[in-house]
Amino acid sequence: MHFPFQKFLVCAGTVLALTSSAASAQRRKAKPAAKPAPAAAAAPVPAPVSDSVALRRIFDEALLRGESYENLRYLTGNIGARLSGSPQAQLAVEWGKTTMEKAKFDRVYLQEVMVPHWVRGSKERGEIVGNKDKGIKVPICALGGSIGTGGKLKAGVVEVHSLDEVRNLPEAAVKGKFVFYNRPFNDALIEPGAAYGGAVDQRALGAVEAAKKGAVGALVRSMTSARDDFPHTGTMRPATIPGAALSTNAADKLSQLLKANADLQFELEMECIALPDEKSYNVVGEIKGSKYPDEVITVGGHLDSWDLAQGAHDDGTGCVQSIEALRLLRVAGFKPERTIRAVLFMNEENGTRGGNEYARLAAANKEIHLAAIESDGGGFTPRGFTVEGDAATVAKLAKLAPLLAPYHAAEVTAGHSGTDIEPLQEAVHPKALIGYKCDSQRYFDIHHTAADTFDKVNRRELELGGASMASLIYLLSKYGL
Repeated sequence: MHFPFQKFLVCAGTVLALTSSAASAQRRKAKPAAKPAPAAAAAPVPAPVSDSVALRRIFDEALLRGESYENLRYLTGNIGARLSGSPQAQLAVEWGKTTMEKAKFDRVYLQEVMVPHWVRGSKERGEIVGNKDKGIKVPICALGGSIGTGGKLKAGVVEVHSLDEVRNLPEAAVKGKFVFYNRPFNDALIEPGAAYGGAVDQRALGAVEAAKKGAVGALVRSMTSARDDFPHTGTMRPATIPGAALSTNAADKLSQLLKANADLQFELEMECIALPDEKSYNVVGEIKGSKYPDEVITVGGHLDSWDLAQGAHDDGTGCVQSIEALRLLRVAGFKPERTIRAVLFMNEENGTRGGNEYARLAAANKEIHLAAIESDGGGFTPRGFTVEGDAATVAKLAKLAPLLAPYHAAEVTAGHSGTDIEPLQEAVHPKALIGYKCDSQRYFDIHHTAADTFDKVNRRELELGGASMASLIYLLSKYGL
């Protein structure tokens, strides 16, 4: 029914219909209406926060209640060195799975992968032997994957500074001798990683090239600028002769003595051996995306380490930071729009089988990977990120970088991302492969040595790194690429 001149007045829950005629009578007849039952309180809707506030929340959680440092303390102190195939590597897998489950990720699972099982054996022995068999013992270690010496191996030494130098030497100058590769880091380079890249070919391929000329073994200067007595191990290509690393002090001593006596000899004894492959696992934890669950952002580090120390900076820090990145987002109250995964890759150091298997499974499952982030440069002070992607992708990430400027993690440059995530490029073509970049000036002092221990890690630096990675994931999940 329609009343063209009617007015409605609502007051204290009573509705009075008033008309121009008989208003007073209407007032006498009207009765107050019953008050309606109070409506149930609606669930509070979280107020949206700005990106800067969100990142501040992440960093506050990391610095005040971060768990990376204590997780690393347990991994390095209770498990320690965890070379692929070892019992300690299996303990690390179990630790990783339990730690992710305690962090209450949506899903935690293992990816089976067969890995190499190389064993160093008893401590290696190296000695420079001069006139009248007078010897000088020197710090030395087998390179990963080397064969043993089958007892004591004693021979003359020829010093070189490059693979090409060996290739150009006549066989007679090399046959029956040790080839001693003594090319140092280029200390003029600002980035130590560039110096490492410029020297590491002699470690990887030195024994292979020396064997072609009839050498009995390869001795390699350790991959570092530091002058100390810590030999640095690292993987070498399979060769028919043994390969060992000398500490930088030992390399300097050998070079000096060779100049005085070209006929001196070197005696080496190593008992390393390769055993059959072992079953191991990548450890994967994920938080499902709220809006684009089929798009994946991976963040990871490698769970294995060399066997000389605790594997703290290489790469225990990357593992705990990857777990922490997801935990920070969850406890800070953010539900990522895209699915994010923390992956602890197995066997980066001497085979990259875990990274290859993760990529293979991603392709087999037809997964869409937006981006992958890797932390494998130590747990030092954050600086930013390196990116492998097209120019537009690098530019888009650079536009997000100012949000990280207050935390000194805003450097975004084109560059290498990480060994374990590289296989994803061919397998599923993510838009970006990203490397966590921290201050690397001290990294190669301890890289692959007995000095890579928990006490070398600073708590604040470590927690800041995890927060930087979580912040980038937050932005990538929200804005995509």
